[in-house]
Amino acid sequence: MKHARIAWAGAVHHAIERDGKLELQTPAFKGRLLNFDAVGWLPPLADMPLHRPRTVLALAINYADHARELAFKPPEEPLAFAKGAASLIGHQAFTVRPDSVQNMHYECELAVVIGREAKHVRKGDAYDFVRGYTVANDYAIRDYLENWYRPNLRVKNRDTCTPIGPWLVDAADVADPMNLKLRTTVNGQVTQQGSTADMVFDVPTLIEYFSSFMTLYPGDLILTGTPDGVVDCPVGSAVVTEVEGIGALTNTIVAPAR
Repeated sequence: MKHARIAWAGAVHHAIERDGKLELQTPAFKGRLLNFDAVGWLPPLADMPLHRPRTVLALAINYADHARELAFKPPEEPLAFAKGAASLIGHQAFTVRPDSVQNMHYECELAVVIGREAKHVRKGDAYDFVRGYTVANDYAIRDYLENWYRPNLRVKNRDTCTPIGPWLVDAADVADPMNLKLRTTVNGQVTQQGSTADMVFDVPTLIEYFSSFMTLYPGDLILTGTPDGVVDCPVGSAVVTEVEGIGALTNTIVAPAR
């Protein structure tokens, strides 16, 4: 099942996809159908508090082809960094590109949503702790980059720079999360293609690794990295990041408010 969190009629609602429409699950409106363009899309952490503090973990250089693109040797252990919840925005939202930036690019990623408390999880049990999957676009601003292996906060942790959505797809509906195609288009042109099969560290390995030294909680996110093929996105770019079977996430780059 595909879940969404939306803003409609002055309130936030949980909805599911039903025959190309949104079916509200809020008790007062349960069963009501809405068109996709009639709502505001929010980060799709279904049946979880909208503003709950959460841990967002993201991977650097977790695709072998992306490592080659950067002329790096694939890492021997996960290279991770944390992101703040304020960076998260929803489908069809706007990402601000700072003034005077020369290179700001998308990163199409499979995002894992943790479903229950996870601590010292064995790799073979890791999928039991996954609530579902969504699409993330983890924008990076290369102008601020000091170290590819440890991106600093200004590169990866900016307000509006991590769109996710549109859907949270139940884990049970994703037969093999390690064999999904990824694709990005910018203004309708295909600029990136890849597969989750090319991850250096797969989803179970990441859950085992993180839970070995920190507790993961329901709603926590793991952004699993991007393949090669990233390009600069100027103001006005319409960027669609898509993961097979999970969804197509649309986002537009805008200038700072004056």
